[in-house]
Amino acid sequence: MTLGLGSCVGDLDLEPNDPNLVNPNDPNFNANSIAMCYSGIAVSGIDGSGSSYVSGLDSGTSAYLRCTVMLNEYAADQIFFMWTDAGIPDLVAMTWGAENSIISGAYYRFLGHIAICNQFLANTANDASEEVQEMRAEARVLRAYSYLNMIDFFGQTSFITEEAAIGEKPKQISRAEGFDFIERELKEIVDQKLISEKPVYGRVGLDGAEALLARLYLNAEVYTGTARWKDCQDRCKNIIARHQGGGFQGSGLANNWLYLFCRDNNEYMPGGGNTAENEILFGIAYDDTYTQSYGGSTFIINSSVPGSAYFTPFQAYGTSAGWGCFRGRRQLAELFYGMPNDVRHSMWKTGLLKGGFPNPNDPESTVPDEDYRDDIVGYTGDWNTVGGNLVVKFTGLKKSAANDGTFDLDSNGFSPINTDFATTDYPIIRLADIYLMYAECNVRGQVGNIADAVQYVNYVRERCKAAPITSSELTQSFILDERGREFYYESIRRTDLVRNGVYVGPSQKVWQFKGSTEDANGTRVNSHMALYPIPNAVLNSQPDFKQNPGY
Repeated sequence: MTLGLGSCVGDLDLEPNDPNLVNPNDPNFNANSIAMCYSGIAVSGIDGSGSSYVSGLDSGTSAYLRCTVMLNEYAADQIFFMWTDAGIPDLVAMTWGAENSIISGAYYRFLGHIAICNQFLANTANDASEEVQEMRAEARVLRAYSYLNMIDFFGQTSFITEEAAIGEKPKQISRAEGFDFIERELKEIVDQKLISEKPVYGRVGLDGAEALLARLYLNAEVYTGTARWKDCQDRCKNIIARHQGGGFQGSGLANNWLYLFCRDNNEYMPGGGNTAENEILFGIAYDDTYTQSYGGSTFIINSSVPGSAYFTPFQAYGTSAGWGCFRGRRQLAELFYGMPNDVRHSMWKTGLLKGGFPNPNDPESTVPDEDYRDDIVGYTGDWNTVGGNLVVKFTGLKKSAANDGTFDLDSNGFSPINTDFATTDYPIIRLADIYLMYAECNVRGQVGNIADAVQYVNYVRERCKAAPITSSELTQSFILDERGREFYYESIRRTDLVRNGVYVGPSQKVWQFKGSTEDANGTRVNSHMALYPIPNAVLNSQPDFKQNPGY
């Protein structure tokens, strides 16, 4: 299991106590082994929420999906993480170096997942059964997802496959070489239909694999220097054609946007039962009993919701705890100026919430007002940070039986379900992304039909009660803003900014605290920050590996 990992990676002896998992002759061995490939993304370790495959970080911080959120959302223009845990302020302010523990933990986590997939593929190399061949295709897609994260965040990547000889060391390959490998894998799986078009719930299928390929092509110019707009759009057209006829205005999108991020969003997943609205093309399943993690959706929900029991109580969001460490930066709020009816910020709390409720621990005092202005005033590193909107998107709420866009709450406005861990599934790619990809390819690559591009954008907007646009309004900057409104918290914001040339460089955007924790207005950063550094520990253990420029 240590294939591809540096010496500072934690114990990857994944041999569990369950004999069904360690006995290759058991009839459940392959099914349980492919489940490990999924759990490598969903949870931090196999021994509960406190375990981890990776040492050096606590189990919650090192969880896979939490790593993608930290690297793609903290270091961008929308989400502000208030706590000053080790390594976090440098992400929030984009002042990191090669010793940053969060960045190193993410590097090891992605490679650890690749090792798990490699092990499964090695173990099943000689099994020609139809069931196992499909499992192998799934493992290859999951591995491609991790390699895509590697080239997106780090550029060059440590690389090894299941065909490596025992003891063979990984090699470092370029970003373009990584792109070529991912493309070959996904094209073979999709074009030869090696994977199910109708997968069982919780597993990846044809839509997810092709959507991942579309995302690869969308960013091809960044990864290889050569744009692939037509290839991206062609993949989008294939996916769109498979989803026509149901959902919002026949688009296949879910009718209620907020339901995509609540407790019973499983119905919108592949195999989730709602075939008319299965908008989540590739997602990770969570369950409050069987898939417990302080990463993933539990992390997003609890971080978004405050610990208050008065003005914005966490019980109203279907969770048993509110960490209150996320706030929205002003630049996120600005995306919704002039759009009062857009449901994509209907769960937010903004402004100054005046209460004067008595503090039960001190009858002589009252609970302080909660201040959610657009601007964050100072980086205090605790819950007393002033300003920044309370941005809630994912919740533990259960949708109403009426299916009318409301949630199941009791007479006090609280959810009847409050659990320590979330059952809300986490979407990696949604159909809405495919529609906006098509439009971006039309605008930037002059491919496809502009009338279709406008219609596809309007599906996404009108579903959320935003005004439709015309072809004259469909510009590159508009699409970037629309993606910001649609996909915050979904781990793609930094990637979008880089692709549009506004993350670093001469046209870079400046946002609150960019470049310094001392400067609330933000400042410009050097261009080398478009890539994260290769951890120094990796370079020390593998001297033939090269560091990214600027570090």
